[in-house]
Amino acid sequence: MKKIVVLGGGISGYGSAILAQKRGFDVFLSDRGTIAARYKQKLDEWHVPYEEGTHSEERILAADEVVKSPGIPDTAPIVRQLRERGVPVISEMEFAGRYMGKARCICITGSNGKTTTTSLIYKIMRDAGLRVALGGNIGESFAYSVATGEYDWYVLELSSFQLDGMYKFRSHIGVLMNITPDHLDRYDHCFQNYVDSKMRITQNMTSRDFFVYSGDDEVIWQQLPKYDFRMKQLPFAARNAVASGAGDAFLCDGLFTATVGRQSVEIDMQKMRIGGLHNAYNAMAAALATLAAGVDPELIRRSLYDFAPVEHRLEPVAERNGVLWINDSKATNVDSVWYALESMKRPVVWIAGGTDKGNDYEPLKAFAREKVHTLVCMGLDNAKLMREFSGVVPEVISTDSLDAAMTAAKAAARSGDVVLLSPACASFDLFKNYENRGELFKAWVNEKA
Repeated sequence: MKKIVVLGGGISGYGSAILAQKRGFDVFLSDRGTIAARYKQKLDEWHVPYEEGTHSEERILAADEVVKSPGIPDTAPIVRQLRERGVPVISEMEFAGRYMGKARCICITGSNGKTTTTSLIYKIMRDAGLRVALGGNIGESFAYSVATGEYDWYVLELSSFQLDGMYKFRSHIGVLMNITPDHLDRYDHCFQNYVDSKMRITQNMTSRDFFVYSGDDEVIWQQLPKYDFRMKQLPFAARNAVASGAGDAFLCDGLFTATVGRQSVEIDMQKMRIGGLHNAYNAMAAALATLAAGVDPELIRRSLYDFAPVEHRLEPVAERNGVLWINDSKATNVDSVWYALESMKRPVVWIAGGTDKGNDYEPLKAFAREKVHTLVCMGLDNAKLMREFSGVVPEVISTDSLDAAMTAAKAAARSGDVVLLSPACASFDLFKNYENRGELFKAWVNEKA
């Protein structure tokens, strides 16, 4: 019997272990940290053996194949030992993709915008009455959905870490939103390594498949000549003139028309509940992907107009005394903040900071000069932010806690302003994750603003 070891007991790991158990493998799950109670309950229900707080190396190294959770880096000692022994190490996506049956998948990646785009696509498909599951970086574990449900479509948000562990997996509709520097600490601080990871969204595609991508993203354009693509290409753009025989989408004067083959849909961005250029890109990508999946254009239009903002992504929290508070905690890199600042129509008190990932803040300075009157730095080490924006923003304040940052932002904000939490950094110095940061921001606003 084939021995499958699952490394990591989070949402990716528990789903993979249960799928392996259902398929009749000799499965064992190992997590050096603590496994959440809800996942342990599921593992117990399925009689999956597991350990936490340690790695039993002998048992792990005896595996025929290892499914690694995306949060575990390739540099982890146990992963290095596995590779030295020639044991295949794959991702949940690669493993679960083997057992999808006749179902098809829409896979979305990119440095920014992938969560909103994934959510848009899932809503459109679900509203259209299709049997669809949401997974990958959001929703349920893809592997758990494969193990326990019957679906025609899987809509999967994929990080670069998940793509790295995919080899034979194939996206039937692949969506690439953009590529900007992020997570370079996991890619030997080499941007091209990260770019190559993102381009894996296209691997194994055939002439029956579709590739949706940004026609405005220079990095993507530079990569295209390197590949011998056979699938149908569907670019979307707002700045560059793009066209494809298979279809495309272009934004002009607040309207865009998305076309795939003989089907097309026109969308008025003013009628959508989410605004800004970044959301126009997200909506164009979603429209192209769902047209390619065969959804009726009128159903696409209806779902796009009905879509509400994603939590932690330019999420309006409340307006108090004429000041609008916006939670953009999911903006953990410079490019995300660029789109956030671009969309601001009111004077800004900007809260930023956290664990810097080697950021280059230069692209933000034009918007900061134009729109931000106060920058509140919130982190254990604010030196870089202070240095970069002193002289760019009239007032730069250093704080080392959420409460201090929020108190400073409230004092600086005037009626008609917006207080924007858009950190440009990871959250791990003061918070568990970006969700925890966003939740605490919202709680503070509702209690004290």
